Amino acid sequence: MHEWILSNENKDSDSADINSESLLKTISDAEVKSRITFEEFTDERTLISSDTFGKKQMKIKVLEVSDEQPPARWKLGDRVKVLKILVTIRHLTTQKVEEAEFDIEAIERELAEKRHYTSTNRWVPLDYIKNGYVLRSHHTRLISDASALDYIVF
Repeated sequence: MHEWILSNENKDSDSADINSESLLKTISDAEVKSRITFEEFTDERTLISSDTFGKKQMKIKVLEVSDEQPPARWKLGDRVKVLKILVTIRHLTTQKVEEAEFDIEAIERELAEKRHYTSTNRWVPLDYIKNGYVLRSHHTRLISDASALDYIVF
């Protein structure tokens, strides 16, 4: 009888060792496709900008970039010239969502013809684009001409 108890105790300790080993075992990213690294993780709050009154939220997704080389790369770093964006605006009071695609280059040309100036800086640093979305700190740079022509009211 004592043998049986000892053998069960040994089995329990073996299973405890196995469980702790399985918990400590690291699984490579190749084995589990659903994991993301810390560098890939993007907090949603860094992508969403709000209007002054807190009634609207906006996200900008980059749809197309130019293959043009940036000027003064040594000084300003790696940047891309954004050509087309998708703007998503959510009205918080009504939960209505609006989406529109904008060709920033065409809007910039139109504003230059109509008002003889343009204020868009379409060069965005690569660090400010996360998972295809532009960080909120650069939203006004990309939509300034569209706002001037009243395509976007935000």
